[in-house]
Amino acid sequence: QVQLVESGGGLVQAGDSLRLSCRTSGGTFSYQSMGWFRQAPGKEREFVAAIKWSGGSINYADSVKGRFTISRDTAKNTVYLQMNSLKPEDTAVYYCATGVSTYTDWGQGTQVTVSP
Repeated sequence: QVQLVESGGGLVQAGDSLRLSCRTSGGTFSYQSMGWFRQAPGKEREFVAAIKWSGGSINYADSVKGRFTISRDTAKNTVYLQMNSLKPEDTAVYYCATGVSTYTDWGQGTQVTVSP
């Protein structure tokens, strides 16, 4: 059974940084994509960033390009999202997800709140 556990969220001020972690277990992820998504209050969930577990093929939403960096540590079975220059509009619950052609497994989410 695949499990994804996010951590690292919190309350920060605009311009600050946070690093989110997504620890994975219970599955074979070699051929899968790992993605970060977010959902703000009253809005639909949106894509943030993705990386192939095998490495390479990194993608970002335009809204976070140049500020966020996705990476993974295969030895620790963990995917990270380094978020710099945070803005109030980055406030959301952040979820990690995994899947082969579609994202089928999701974590419980971690709250990120950015004050002006």
